[in-house]
Amino acid sequence: MRVWPTGSTALLRFNRLDGTLGQVHPLRVVSDDGQRLLGWLPAETPIVGTRLAGGGGPRDVPLEVRFLRPRERFPDTWRRTSTLRLIDDEQWSSVWWFFDAAGEFLGWYVNLEIPAGRTESTVDRVDGVLDVWVTPARVCRWKDEDEAMAAIAAGRLTAEHLSRLRAEGERQIALADAGRFPFDGTWCDFRPDPDWPVPELPSGQW
Repeated sequence: MRVWPTGSTALLRFNRLDGTLGQVHPLRVVSDDGQRLLGWLPAETPIVGTRLAGGGGPRDVPLEVRFLRPRERFPDTWRRTSTLRLIDDEQWSSVWWFFDAAGEFLGWYVNLEIPAGRTESTVDRVDGVLDVWVTPARVCRWKDEDEAMAAIAAGRLTAEHLSRLRAEGERQIALADAGRFPFDGTWCDFRPDPDWPVPELPSGQW
């Protein structure tokens, strides 16, 4: 079982069901027990991004072809906000705490995902497209429901996947409504170790 020590770098890697690789986000490890990773991704961190082949963002094209167009990976930067991310290897979501440049907490993002295990250097997930935004007042809003249906039509997800992802979203919404962890105020005042450098992407990620 791979356990990353505090202060080290773990790579959050998004795979696709067809085996191709998408985005990669390096995280500064806050804590890890081999199953549950808490990682910090500050603004201006280099990442591997994805875009439409030849350039352009997925939302530059109509929804009905958004998941049919080929995509390419490219060197990018995580901009504007910083995120603290809680990733449990057994759950179909990760929870992200968003902070602005001044360190003000902006809200939680429930990124619905299919867990895909760990390697020696990565924690692997499949992005589930459907997400939930939770405000600091714990008001919940589904995101990208139309994109999730388009992803099914394109074969990127199955209806069975979406059903389980939606159930996970409902579970997290119930926790938020009840003010239970991770929506109980834990880590909303998080500040990283000031000696931590910005996480780096190791060579070979392209």
